[in-house]
Amino acid sequence: MGIILWIIFGALVGWIASLIMKTDAEQGALLNIIVGVVGAVIGGWLMSVVGESGVGGFNLYSFLVALLGACVLIAIVRALRR
Repeated sequence: MGIILWIIFGALVGWIASLIMKTDAEQGALLNIIVGVVGAVIGGWLMSVVGESGVGGFNLYSFLVALLGACVLIAIVRALRR
């Protein structure tokens, strides 16, 4: 994916993950993008550990993998803050 698609994809995933994890009020647009992109990397790594493919494009499977990774990232950050 190109850099522009990564930014759009990351923003969308980060925003949805922040809504699911109820951290939307704490995060701005830039943090949503960062959470989404890093979440896609984490989700891809988690799926490769399980034996599946990671994020491979702008599709529903990649969105769900990235969403899983972003939610894991937010949960880890929450745990470290406490």
